[in-house]
Amino acid sequence: MNTSKRHLLATAAGLTLACVFGSAHAQSALQAIEKNKLIRIAIPTDFPPYGFVGVDLKPQGLDVDMAALIAQKMGVRLELVPVTSANRIPYLQSRKADLVISTLGKNPEREKVIDFTAAYSPFFQAVFGPTSITVKSPADLAGKSIAVTRGAIEDQELTKVAPAGTDIRRFEDNNATVSAYVSGQTQLVATGVSVAENMMQRNPGLRTEYKLLLKDSPNYIGVAKGEDALRAKVNAIIAEAKAAGELDQLAQKWLKRPAGNLPE
Repeated sequence: MNTSKRHLLATAAGLTLACVFGSAHAQSALQAIEKNKLIRIAIPTDFPPYGFVGVDLKPQGLDVDMAALIAQKMGVRLELVPVTSANRIPYLQSRKADLVISTLGKNPEREKVIDFTAAYSPFFQAVFGPTSITVKSPADLAGKSIAVTRGAIEDQELTKVAPAGTDIRRFEDNNATVSAYVSGQTQLVATGVSVAENMMQRNPGLRTEYKLLLKDSPNYIGVAKGEDALRAKVNAIIAEAKAAGELDQLAQKWLKRPAGNLPE
């Protein structure tokens, strides 16, 4: 056998072994979790109400509760792995976490590098205001003043539905928008749920509540590429929790609205 043919055969054998071992590694996460009775889930700690550090210095929030629910359903211990928006996907890719539950939206760019489960919670932009003001439809915005951040998604969506006579007051950043509402410059505020939750925690006396949905952008759980068995397991847990009303309960607890009809 000449050298060239031996090289080709060796290369082919190497590729075959790489595929075999690569496939085994790609499907190893669920097996490791079940063997070790431990799942590592990445969560946020600086993004209320999804994940933040409470007065007891322990992580809490919707994403933290969802992580606990998955661990409970799988019958394993939970290790919470704090992450930021910048490192949550690298942590998953480098196997520092088995799952990422961290207000993760799905888009084509992210789908190239990680896989996603079904959606587990809403993330949304909405109109918020005091309990003393009734807003049940866009028509109820007429004649009311609303603070919003210029050019933000909520600005775009509010502009689409606000009727004539709505006093939309645009500010340059979220801090200015929130300050305008908190100081009484406007009756209502249009913003993302995380900004609103932080505002409501800091200003309970305003008795602010969710009023009107502007845009839904669901959250998904991130799974490493190729971990199909783990993804299927988590999807089954999500479907069961959805049918049992547990996802609605989590959303109601942290977002003050049900999870609704989330995409699968």
